[in-house]
Amino acid sequence: MLRFSLTATLALVGAGTLAGTLATPVLADGRLEARYKLSLAGLELGRAALVLEVDEKSYTASGSARLTGVVQAVSTGKGTAGARGQIDHGVLAPRAFAMEAETDKKAEAIRLVMNGAGVTDMNVEPPVMPVPDRVPLTDKDKRGVFDPMSAALIMVPGTEEALSAKACERTLSIFDGRQRYDLELSFERMEEVKAEKGYVGPAVVCRIAYRPVAGHRPNRSGVKYMMKNKEMYVWLAPIAGTRMLAPFRAAVTTAIGVAQLEALSFISEPMVGRQAGPAKAAIP
Repeated sequence: MLRFSLTATLALVGAGTLAGTLATPVLADGRLEARYKLSLAGLELGRAALVLEVDEKSYTASGSARLTGVVQAVSTGKGTAGARGQIDHGVLAPRAFAMEAETDKKAEAIRLVMNGAGVTDMNVEPPVMPVPDRVPLTDKDKRGVFDPMSAALIMVPGTEEALSAKACERTLSIFDGRQRYDLELSFERMEEVKAEKGYVGPAVVCRIAYRPVAGHRPNRSGVKYMMKNKEMYVWLAPIAGTRMLAPFRAAVTTAIGVAQLEALSFISEPMVGRQAGPAKAAIP
């Protein structure tokens, strides 16, 4: 449960979506700084921060998380995650992903190196243990995929309104170093959202379906539960100066209540004509 709390915080920070074509170059530079609260059944479990920066040729993403609230009384935990990549002919092309998470009982680290074809090098600590019921990962499972952090960005093609049902019309192929899975998104509704600081306005709500491909253990009750789970959603809000959207809120129904990540602060601004600095997220 404690490990789930920290890992879920990092995962939900990057549980948005990606893909698409950059349609209007003049609207290609933007920056987002966001702070989130993770809760389970109404109880605060953690805080997280996310910074996204994008220009016409590249993007960077940085996130951090720590356990707080009632969980902190029995266990400490913190983690960081980051990704960078290029924008090649209007398409996100991940180049590197790294994640580190640590509690008082366990530490893990994942590093991926990627090119246009897929993962070219990786290191996972502790390594994935071979067990008879685990669906094996193959080289094919590491091709044509995105890392979880790059999946925090949506680039909506065309010249129509970016904040629309089209943002949800996609299936995402993701490899996180341990598992290869698809997230199938479908449009649910439009909804007004309001952060304590920053963004106030409409968000597009996408329903999410989890489809494991490899690296998972299909007989595990948790895997079966998530495959059948029809109550997983992400709320996507716009990043100023771009045709991109990023997660404002995410919610997953679990056996013990709703796990939710919600923005306390969601501040974005265009960066046209400004010098971008290195993306770095810090938790208040």
